[in-house]
Amino acid sequence: MSNKENDCIFCKIIKGEIPCTKVYEDNDVLAFLDIKPVNPGHTLVIPKKHCENLLDCADKELNSVMKVVRELSNKIIKDGAGGVKVVCNNGQPAGQIVFHLHVHIIPF
Repeated sequence: MSNKENDCIFCKIIKGEIPCTKVYEDNDVLAFLDIKPVNPGHTLVIPKKHCENLLDCADKELNSVMKVVRELSNKIIKDGAGGVKVVCNNGQPAGQIVFHLHVHIIPF
């Protein structure tokens, strides 16, 4: 495992070293509630395989993440949200703070 993965907070969450409130999990993807939510239900969807952002993520992982983003977005709306904002910051200038691909689903 590379130093990036060893130091990555999301990789630590995936390994169970840091707790989270899981919303969804399968072999390739983990979704959990954001610890500093914009709105209640603010969810992060991440690939279990480390990649820095959308731009360097392999197609398999990216497709798996986006499929879960769509499924969870539909569920959030079905459960009462009027809509969702889906956000993915790529690179520090774009506001990325954790350098492991993550997609925000923010209910409104």
